[in-house]
Amino acid sequence: MSLPTSLEAAPATAATPPAPALKRVLFSLSLSMLLSSLGTSIANVALPTLAQAFSVSFQAVQWVVLAYLLTITVAIVAVGRLGDLVGRRRLMLWGLGVFTLASLAGGASTTLWQLIAARVVQGLGAATMMALTMALVSERVPRHQAGSAMGLLGTVSAVGTALGPTLGGLLIGVCGWNAVFWINVPLGLLALAMAHRHLPPDSASTAAKPVRFDPVGTVLLALSLAAYSLAMTLGRGAFGPINAGLLLLALLGLGAFVFAETRVAAPLVRLSTFRHPVMATGFAASALVTTVVMATLVVGPFYLAGALQLDATHMGLVMSVGPAVAAVFGAPAGRLVDRVGSQPVGVAGLVTMFLGAATLPVAATTWGAAGYAGALGLITAGYASFQSANNTAVMASATADQRGVVSGLLNLSRNLGLITGASAMGAVFSFGASTSLVATASAEQLTGGLRLTFLVAAALVATGGVLTWWGATASRRFSPSAETQA
Repeated sequence: MSLPTSLEAAPATAATPPAPALKRVLFSLSLSMLLSSLGTSIANVALPTLAQAFSVSFQAVQWVVLAYLLTITVAIVAVGRLGDLVGRRRLMLWGLGVFTLASLAGGASTTLWQLIAARVVQGLGAATMMALTMALVSERVPRHQAGSAMGLLGTVSAVGTALGPTLGGLLIGVCGWNAVFWINVPLGLLALAMAHRHLPPDSASTAAKPVRFDPVGTVLLALSLAAYSLAMTLGRGAFGPINAGLLLLALLGLGAFVFAETRVAAPLVRLSTFRHPVMATGFAASALVTTVVMATLVVGPFYLAGALQLDATHMGLVMSVGPAVAAVFGAPAGRLVDRVGSQPVGVAGLVTMFLGAATLPVAATTWGAAGYAGALGLITAGYASFQSANNTAVMASATADQRGVVSGLLNLSRNLGLITGASAMGAVFSFGASTSLVATASAEQLTGGLRLTFLVAAALVATGGVLTWWGATASRRFSPSAETQA
């Protein structure tokens, strides 16, 4: 099986650079992806040190991480669309500069709120880098190599996520917490120089056409995403009146956003995008499977420490299997997409994820840490394969003038999966364990929570599989002319 003919036949809209230049372009974009993912994971390990340095509670210092993630979630679609309008190379250079300057300011902060403000600005730069990296790859890489390029980006992202805690711990021990943020300055300057030198200029038509941005839609979507993200993160999993109010506000804001998008000439997001079967199901499936991956990060430490009695070192080794496997499988999965098509690789990835989620509780209770690590490896190998295939198929479906916003929506679906997984799957685990105090729960209670969590996880992956199959089937009947409407 292969990608639908309508996707394979989509014409290229940018001149393809020669092979040596293309490698330099990919290196520049990969470095940008590494920085944005490193910015997420490297700060986590610094939280205890920051709480002590600023004499604040752990709940307060958590906003160093949350501010970065929330800003990316809120801004990523808008900056992707802005890149479509003003030029992706131009905005990418701006995002790299903002990220680098904010990293410098973060390391120089003297109060917690200065640091949080710097992280908000840093998140804005990271959102730009994440949205436009994928869009630029889709624009500049030949169609027959798109899978390999998407797989490379997935590998680099996983490496950044895995490298963050180790590098952060080393920097804190040698240089202090400031170095966790200052390390991004030389890396950011290198990425900026590489991008300035090697990214091809934006097309003359992009530079010449008038900018028709959608401020109303941008504000409504940003407020809706902010409300939803806060509803899922405030209270550390406890769902109270404030969370319910924020969730209601998010739903009302989303309804207002959809209404507004039908009334403007140049909408932030064309609603017809969600009528394209591959894109609509791709966004939904990405959110579902990322929720499952987040479940392994939320539930894993409690089960490994509480039920299997692992110390911090051994627990860290088991948890590191996930990003390590994702880093190994991303690029080969991308090359396989180029050879056999997105659909078979995506389906194989989802089947592998399903097997890992369905067998993890049995493997963990039967073989302990080794069983948990093996099932975790299946989940993350399947996830890396699916994301390489899904990202390639979705970006191949995007029209040339919508690649930035579609890339933003893809990244948004991933972030929403992470945010939802942290809250909802944590609540499922607590319900299965029959206690809200999972840190002091018995091994039997933790095992019950593990079983229910991954039963739900397997159901989510199966739902993603059904959506992917339906999207691929329906795309054969989809009329490309529909994309120009609405």
